[in-house]
Amino acid sequence: MSTSLPALYTAAQTRALDRCAIERHGIPGIVLMKRAGTAACAELRRRWPAARAITVLCGSGNNGGDGYIVAALARQQGLDSRVLYLAEPATLTGDAARAWQFARDAAVPMAPWSTREELAGEVLVDALLGTGLTRPVAGDHAAAIAALNAAAAPVLAIDIPSGLDADTGAELGIAVRAAATVTFIGRKLGLYTGRGPACTGAVVFASLEVPDDIYRTVLPAAECLALGKLRSTLPPRERDAHKGRFGHVLVIGGDRGFGGAALMAAEAAARSGAGLVSVATHPTHAAAFLTRRPELMVKAVPSGQELEPLLAAPSVLVVGPGLGRSPWSEQMLQQAFGTALPMVLDADALNLLASGRFGTEFSERRWVLTPHPGEAARLLGLDNAQVQADRPEACRRLQQRFGGAVLLKGAGTLIAGSDGPLGVCPYGNPGMASGGMGDVLAGIIGALLAQGLEPAAAARLGACLHGRAADLAAAARGEVGLQASDLPDLVRELLNGRHVVPSHAMQS
Repeated sequence: MSTSLPALYTAAQTRALDRCAIERHGIPGIVLMKRAGTAACAELRRRWPAARAITVLCGSGNNGGDGYIVAALARQQGLDSRVLYLAEPATLTGDAARAWQFARDAAVPMAPWSTREELAGEVLVDALLGTGLTRPVAGDHAAAIAALNAAAAPVLAIDIPSGLDADTGAELGIAVRAAATVTFIGRKLGLYTGRGPACTGAVVFASLEVPDDIYRTVLPAAECLALGKLRSTLPPRERDAHKGRFGHVLVIGGDRGFGGAALMAAEAAARSGAGLVSVATHPTHAAAFLTRRPELMVKAVPSGQELEPLLAAPSVLVVGPGLGRSPWSEQMLQQAFGTALPMVLDADALNLLASGRFGTEFSERRWVLTPHPGEAARLLGLDNAQVQADRPEACRRLQQRFGGAVLLKGAGTLIAGSDGPLGVCPYGNPGMASGGMGDVLAGIIGALLAQGLEPAAAARLGACLHGRAADLAAAARGEVGLQASDLPDLVRELLNGRHVVPSHAMQS
């Protein structure tokens, strides 16, 4: 794993880190709990400095214990804090019981939570359910989460929004929608993918001052990608460079009525630095393509037979944008499969691949598959909900089955290669929920392959360029109405270092 990228852990891995701090380094659990409460209270005061009253909802276990510490510290600092609990204090054990006693000694008012209880205060604190949750939330906990989400005050989540799966980012029935989340010791993978980004708000990490060497005892499940570091994998261009050094991308797609997808992929490849870009498309689109973008080499291809001689020139294929599922589409994909060229498979190329008519042995393929959850479901023989219930596992299974690199689209895009941890892309926004975004991404990745990157590296950098370009476009003109064609020029600017690239979701 690259030590320069923030590590992401599962719940079990985080517990192993916690145990290492306690057992190997002799840090008492209650000390870690008080450090967690201190970090959360400090973030609350920093983010909402005018707040004078807070309500903390506490469950059982260590997450509830963290909440009792927050309430006590806030009380000591002059805030009007109170606790509503969902587990009777008499049932608490260990460090959670000690934390309750700390809050009691600080004279924090406490009462059992009920649907009749008003959630008063300028900030609400979620300390209901921690990272151990694995089944849908029910009963009083579900009702309490619903009340938090319905309240007007912002919510600070302790370690993880209650109801969110720490490993997968799936919402287990219902989850808290927090304005901010303070997470401890290890960043949880589920905070950054699936429903995670919609539930966490701003994510703040607190190591709780554990020794650095505990992180060498656990291999993380994933790492959060950083565009600034990935961009350096493309070397600077020498002064005597020529177009032949940067590869030749051939986009294959654009069946009758779907020409725009192939054109957007080709334009994105050109703006992302490919030396040459060709398009093999249905004859009905060729003239329009040349009118729009004369730099492209456009080939009108009525059948697979006419495509075959064109496959000798390119160094990379991008197959799928606007490909369709007609006999023409199958012929195009069959010809592409007859080569050993690196390729990007997107859209209907993936749907045709899922049909099983193009073989079952793919271990030697140097390709990048870029499915959205629906396409991933078809490739795995699942349904969409099953993919979204465990996005990391779905991404890994796709890579194991099809080889190469797999990029699973969606909030917190995931990238799996043949080795190393998953990559998680922290960039992007809801404005990307519009047609053509995947076509642009396929073109970007194709250009990066053409410039010499390996499939996993091209997928990682491509996802981050794509998401960051969309963030810049949204910042300039808003998310609503964001179009795929807004991105390629911004990708070009990013590749040329024209924009400062923040670490984005990885706050500290």
